[in-house]
Amino acid sequence: MPVRVRDVMTRRLVTVQADDPVDLAARRMLRAGFSALPVVRGVDRLVGIVSLVDVLRHREDGASAGATVGSIMTTDVLTMSPATSAAVVAHRLRTYGELRVMPIVERGLLVGVVTRSDLLRGPREQPGLLSRLFGRTTLPDPVPARMPRERRPDARTVGEVMTSTDLVVVRPTTPCSQAVELLLTRRFSLLPVVEDDGGLVGVVSEADLLRDPLDGSRSGPPRTVGAAMTRSPTVVRPDTPLAEARHLVVDRGFRVLPVTRGRRLVGMLSRSDLV
Repeated sequence: MPVRVRDVMTRRLVTVQADDPVDLAARRMLRAGFSALPVVRGVDRLVGIVSLVDVLRHREDGASAGATVGSIMTTDVLTMSPATSAAVVAHRLRTYGELRVMPIVERGLLVGVVTRSDLLRGPREQPGLLSRLFGRTTLPDPVPARMPRERRPDARTVGEVMTSTDLVVVRPTTPCSQAVELLLTRRFSLLPVVEDDGGLVGVVSEADLLRDPLDGSRSGPPRTVGAAMTRSPTVVRPDTPLAEARHLVVDRGFRVLPVTRGRRLVGMLSRSDLV
């Protein structure tokens, strides 16, 4: 029996209203560790999606005092119904790389969302999409999302705002199932892949691990991170100006950027660090 969206979707929602201040939406996303939130009017009637990139772009354009979520949100939103096959949602999330949140709408009302993490985790009562590929995954208790640290208002370089301690990394030989567990329990969207000497050789993301079930491929799924990872990722340096890093995030859609000195990984820069 195919897995349906209703079997994997998140029902406890964090939303914002279209007339809420932009700063409220930013605080809510940072507090929850989300990159985007559904925007509703009235009783859960979906009218748009607002993301951290929208907030960053708004601030780059010269944030106006009192701006509302409705003035910066994306209104052309792709939605699915609870009866849709989860494989179709996985295909959409793979096809549209920047799309990480799929609103689920029934009779005009928002009833849930599906993220790549939901698809990786799968239904509670039966093996998920990735479990059927890599075998059964037993997840430890979730680790609370780490709040971004306060950055100096006069910060000018990546090194002043990046996360440089307690970095979570994987090796090319790490099993894909272990990388999935790390992504889910740490609530990350991407992990840096390093050699034993700390040299960065790639990154592995939810999209890399969530194989498109509708792509027609007959090849077996990768077993190790080295076979699934994206090689030669875009990186920044500690002395990279913040303006340049924001350009990469806003205009090219990166959610997380590895920070390297030479080829050695020294930190990670996320959208929340910039916001």
